[in-house]
Amino acid sequence: MAKIIPIEVSARHIHISQKDLEDLFGKNYKLKKLRDLTQPGEFASTDKIYIKNKKKELSARIVGPVRKNTQVEISLTDAIFLGLNVPVKKSGNLKGTPGVFLRSKNKQIKLKKGLIIPMRHIHCNLKQAKRLGLRDNQFVSVLVKGERGLIFNRVKIRAKKNYELAMHIDTDEANAAGINKKINGYLV
Repeated sequence: MAKIIPIEVSARHIHISQKDLEDLFGKNYKLKKLRDLTQPGEFASTDKIYIKNKKKELSARIVGPVRKNTQVEISLTDAIFLGLNVPVKKSGNLKGTPGVFLRSKNKQIKLKKGLIIPMRHIHCNLKQAKRLGLRDNQFVSVLVKGERGLIFNRVKIRAKKNYELAMHIDTDEANAAGINKKINGYLV
């Protein structure tokens, strides 16, 4: 029996701390929900800010809820556009990451660290992990079928009680596989 994994494309976005949110938008500012995301409790907000380096900038949506530390997730194409050397990291691991400027309509802040290219990963809850024979922090490979089909190697498993099964890849990875909508992949 095939082990099916739903695949979602994650465009550039920002997870933001309350302090940085207030520095950009004002005291006691709260994110405004646009829509819920697959992972329980997470949502795309209506709020957007700019990721900025020197003369170039990119717009990015803020994903809620607020976090302890601000983390900016971009693709390799975005990093090249900004002229920055950005490491591939597991979400939450900000050690050794570069900083970047963030700009709202009226204010700008400089992050000392937090800019990453997110490591492709699969979220799953503990029951799903057990059913699929997976464990937290394991690496697996996932097959994508189709005209531009390929196998994604080194996909990190992120198993946690409240997660929901979904593989997250960035826009560069989706483009390479010809993915332009939510599809299924297969553990190999």
